[in-house]
Amino acid sequence: MWMLVAGAVLAETVAALLLRSSDGFRHRDKAALALCAFGGAFYLVSLALLGLPVSSVYPVWAGGGTACVAAIGMTFMGERAGLPKTLGVLLVVAGIVLLNIAAGAPGV
Repeated sequence: MWMLVAGAVLAETVAALLLRSSDGFRHRDKAALALCAFGGAFYLVSLALLGLPVSSVYPVWAGGGTACVAAIGMTFMGERAGLPKTLGVLLVVAGIVLLNIAAGAPGV
């Protein structure tokens, strides 16, 4: 089940990057791919929720996607990293881990 969540995080990350490169939907092919990737992410999350608690799945999906997109932006897209942004990403990841430990999520 956690592989579905990982796939959803990957799909959401790809979707966000495609959305950025769609230039405000001016590049319709990239915009369409972004929408498909977001749809794929939602579908994978819906499947994961059949066997995992929403209190574990949603934070991993939302926070994982956020952390991935921020890390890619800082590493490969020339966005300023800086201490506050880097610390923010680390806190998101730490929050996800703590939520799952507190929930006793299976597989964590």
